[in-house]
Amino acid sequence: MSTDEVARAKQRLDAVFGGNGEPVDVALATNMISVGLDITRLGLMVVQGQPKTAAEYIQATSRIGRDHRRPGLVVVVLNMHKPRDRAHFEQFGQYHRTFYRAVEATSVTPWASRALDRALAAVVVATARHINPGLTQETAVKELVNQARTRTDVREAILQRAPEEAIPGGRAALGQLIDVLFEAWIETAKVQSEGGSSFAYASNASPHRLLHMPLAPEIANLAPAHQRFVASRSMRDVEASVLVNARDPWGKPIANADDLK
Repeated sequence: MSTDEVARAKQRLDAVFGGNGEPVDVALATNMISVGLDITRLGLMVVQGQPKTAAEYIQATSRIGRDHRRPGLVVVVLNMHKPRDRAHFEQFGQYHRTFYRAVEATSVTPWASRALDRALAAVVVATARHINPGLTQETAVKELVNQARTRTDVREAILQRAPEEAIPGGRAALGQLIDVLFEAWIETAKVQSEGGSSFAYASNASPHRLLHMPLAPEIANLAPAHQRFVASRSMRDVEASVLVNARDPWGKPIANADDLK
């Protein structure tokens, strides 16, 4: 459908009876409705199946009921054979009272400066451990200093996937960032291994570990080179973890409930 055809269809939906606009009462749409079908006179929406995300659900269903004189009505038709639809039906009231808490985090722009700040260190470490089996073991973190070929291979593997036009400063700038991370990795491993101390990727307590979760309080106590190695489990995982200690109704620990902590 061309832009002109879309415009004419929206004009017909917006037209009222009794005029010359050939009014239409029904609009059949895919999830494109969530990004711009604003027709004030439409007051009833039927949603076929639960949308994939809470953000899409909120955006789509907010397209009607915008006239303060006429409230809107949204009817959700769910499929009992789809687990996700059924789960929303079983928690329908609670979900709709609190659905803003289920809104997903916004995506990041690949190769943007802040995305590189947040994820490049984890990608460099993971790539090195995959390319060179000798760096895979937890305590092999200090062996990078002797692996010049691995550093070159990791650098090239990442640069080959990076589009020149999407990176601030291009591939040359990205290569410099990777080199700085390697230097920081080697420096950190040297400092933490002095005196025979055990140093690992993630199994030891801080500061005797290379990688730290975002917002970990001990990061502030690390050297600047060490602070570069923040590795999140997900690019959407930005909040600190919460400890949950399971207890029974009488306040006593629950057997085999350690996995909830």
